[in-house]
Amino acid sequence: MQSILENFRYKHCIIPGLAALMVLMLLTNCNQKPTGSSAVEQSVPEQKKQAELWTAPDTSILGNSDTDQLIKYGKKLIENTAFYLGPKGTVAHLSNGMNCQNCHLLAGTKPFGNNYSAVAANYPKFRDRSGSMESIYKRVNDCVERSLAGHALDTTSHEMQAIKAYILWLGKDVPKGTKPNGSGLTELAYLDRAADPEKGKAVYVAKCTVCHGANGEGKLNMDNITYQYPPLWGPHSYTMAAGLFRLSRLAGYVKSNMPFGADYTSPQLSDEEAWDVASFVNAQPRPVKDISKDWPKISTKPVDHPFGPYVDSFSEHQHKYGPFLPIVAFKKEHQHK
Repeated sequence: MQSILENFRYKHCIIPGLAALMVLMLLTNCNQKPTGSSAVEQSVPEQKKQAELWTAPDTSILGNSDTDQLIKYGKKLIENTAFYLGPKGTVAHLSNGMNCQNCHLLAGTKPFGNNYSAVAANYPKFRDRSGSMESIYKRVNDCVERSLAGHALDTTSHEMQAIKAYILWLGKDVPKGTKPNGSGLTELAYLDRAADPEKGKAVYVAKCTVCHGANGEGKLNMDNITYQYPPLWGPHSYTMAAGLFRLSRLAGYVKSNMPFGADYTSPQLSDEEAWDVASFVNAQPRPVKDISKDWPKISTKPVDHPFGPYVDSFSEHQHKYGPFLPIVAFKKEHQHK
């Protein structure tokens, strides 16, 4: 069901959005004074930018070898984690019912949809959050424990090996130490004010309840086991230790992917709406996780990490909702002291 909906989204939402964007560009250029190049030529930089985006390899080219079967199983685990590893999972009962692709869209392949494109090229890597070198195993289990409120997979298990094989295969053509265009999330400019949960509530009611419910509960599939649309808060949603609990991460995710039908080329929300609705969602209750060992070097905490202690005197509230620019200025001023 989820893959069918995503296919509908690309056919009926994204493609018309791209067409509308191209028409708007042509009309805009027609109203400008000639600069020695045609409207079509002036649109080339945008076309080039899109052409340079990372594109995931197509799993349809995979065969029936043991390695290929492992990769395909890894994709299934990302797409439908709850079916295999959820509260009523067929393999184990490790997670809260969400799927990995609820955060890593289209099984970790969508540009600016928190995809896996850069993982193979950059892991193992040192991460300030743990203060240590992390393997792909560690990173996957971080997601299981933090975002799926679950228990870590055995790193020798068939499921972990499949997930790793799939992630490595997705990034097989990315040069070591690089991040391709379209990896990660959209980086939004900071507002000159704090994000406002009350304004965000209005956005949520207007744009988000149809899929995620009035109380953020999400919408189950007909099997009553897996989610068609994930819960955004409550006991079955991501924990306060998840990456999306950082406001900049959730706002960037929302901007390029939400509500249903949105894309980085055709967003449906303004930057302010994205910040505000993210602040509303992250103001709601969700599972708690011990983060006492996170960020052992507190000076490396991001400006929007919502839990102290900090090296500055700004409050936890400001670190959660902003305004962030004063915190950024402080970090720049003191980074070499």
